Amino acid sequence: MKLSLFLQDVIKFDSNQSKVMFESPTGIPSSHSPHLRKPGSKPVSPDLGAGEPGNSIQEGYVFPVMLGEMKSTSSPLHASAILPSPVFLWRFKVILFLLWGCTCCKIGWDSVMRMSADLRDLFLYEAFLYYNPLLLVTMMVWLWGVCLWVFSQSTVNYAKIFDLDQSHLTHREIWKCSIWMTIIVPTSMTAYLYLYSHGEVSLAASQPVILYIAVALVLIFPFDIFYLSSRYFLLRTLWRIAFPLQPISFPDFFLADILTSMAKVFSDLERSACRMVHRQVATIAWFEADSVCGSHSAAIPVVLVIPYIWRLLQCLRQYKDTKEKPTLFNALKYSTAVPVIFLSALKYHVQPDQWTYVYRRLWLFSSLVNSLYSFYWDVTRDWDLSVFTRIFKFNRPSNVSYLLYGRQWPKAVAALWLPPYLIWMIA
Repeated sequence: MKLSLFLQDVIKFDSNQSKVMFESPTGIPSSHSPHLRKPGSKPVSPDLGAGEPGNSIQEGYVFPVMLGEMKSTSSPLHASAILPSPVFLWRFKVILFLLWGCTCCKIGWDSVMRMSADLRDLFLYEAFLYYNPLLLVTMMVWLWGVCLWVFSQSTVNYAKIFDLDQSHLTHREIWKCSIWMTIIVPTSMTAYLYLYSHGEVSLAASQPVILYIAVALVLIFPFDIFYLSSRYFLLRTLWRIAFPLQPISFPDFFLADILTSMAKVFSDLERSACRMVHRQVATIAWFEADSVCGSHSAAIPVVLVIPYIWRLLQCLRQYKDTKEKPTLFNALKYSTAVPVIFLSALKYHVQPDQWTYVYRRLWLFSSLVNSLYSFYWDVTRDWDLSVFTRIFKFNRPSNVSYLLYGRQWPKAVAALWLPPYLIWMIA
C-alpha cells in the first residue's frame, strides 16, 4: 500500500517536471508548488533576485530578452557614433570639389603653356568649340535648378503648370545632375588639353568623341536608372516640338522657347559633330571658311533656323486650335529671324562687293526689324513690365509708354529699359 502511494507520488513529480521543461514560459506553474521546492528552501519570489535557487527557470527566459533590449538600445548610439554628421559630409564634399577644380585648372594651364604662342590661340579656339556647348547646357541645368528652388520657396505648383507627374525631379535632383555635368565636362576638357600638349594626339581626339557619345547614350538609356521617366519626358517633349501635330501644351512651347535661346549652342554642336564624323578633331589647320565644316557649310544656317521654325509652327498650330490673333503676331516675331540667319550665311557665298553694297544692307534692315519686334513683344507680352504702373504714379506722361502699353509713362521710367539711342530719338 505504501509502495503504491510512493509510486503515484513519483509519477506526479515526473509529470510536473516534464511540464516545466517543455511548456512555454506562460505555462510555468506557481512557485508555491511543493514539488518545485526542496525541503527548507525559500519560496520563489516573482522578482529577479540574484542567486536565488528557484529563479533559474525565469532567468533562462528573461535574461536573453533583457540582453536583446540592452543591445537594441545601445545600437543607435553606436551607429550614431560611427556615422559622421551631415555638416561634416557636406564640407568634405565641398573641399573635394574645390581640390578637383584647382587640379583641373593647374593641369589645363600647364598644358596650354607647353604649346607655342602661335599654336596656342588656335588650339584653345578648337577646344572651346567642342566643350562650349556642353558647358552652356550645364549652366542652363544649374539655373533651371535655381528656378525650381524659387518656385518651391514661393509655393508655386510648377508640377501642375508644366504638366509633370508625381515622379518629377526636384531642384535637389536637378542640382545633382548639374554637379555631375560640372565634374565630367571640365575633366574631359582637361584630359583633352593634357594629352594634346604631351603629344598623344589620337587619345586627345577621342576625349570629346567619348563625351558626346556618353551624353547621347545617357539620354536614350532604356533601363530604369538615371531618372528614366524624366529623360523620356524630355525626349517625348522634343518629339512633340519637332512634329507639332497635336495641341500645344505648356511644356512644348516653354522648351521650344529655350531652344530658340540656344541656337548658337546648336550651331557649335553641328560643327563639332561634323568634325567628329570627318575625323578632324585635334587638328588645327581647318579654319578656312571653305573647309568641309567651315563657315561655307549650308548645315550651319539650317541648324540655326530649326528652333525658330519649330516655334513658328507651334504658333500656327495654336492659332488653329484657339483662333487667337496674338498667336499670329507671335509667329510673325519668329519669322523675322529667318531672313537674318540666311542673309548672314549668304556672306560666304557671294562676292565681297555684292555683300557690301546689296546684301549687307538687307541684313542690317532685317536684323533691326527682328530686334525691335522681339524687344517689343518681350516687354509687352513675355515680361509684362506693366507692373510698374501699379508702383509709380505718373505726372508727365510719355508717348513711348502709350505706344508700348496703351498707357502713359514718364520718360524717366522709360529710360530705365530703353536703349540710349532710342531715348535720344524720342527726345
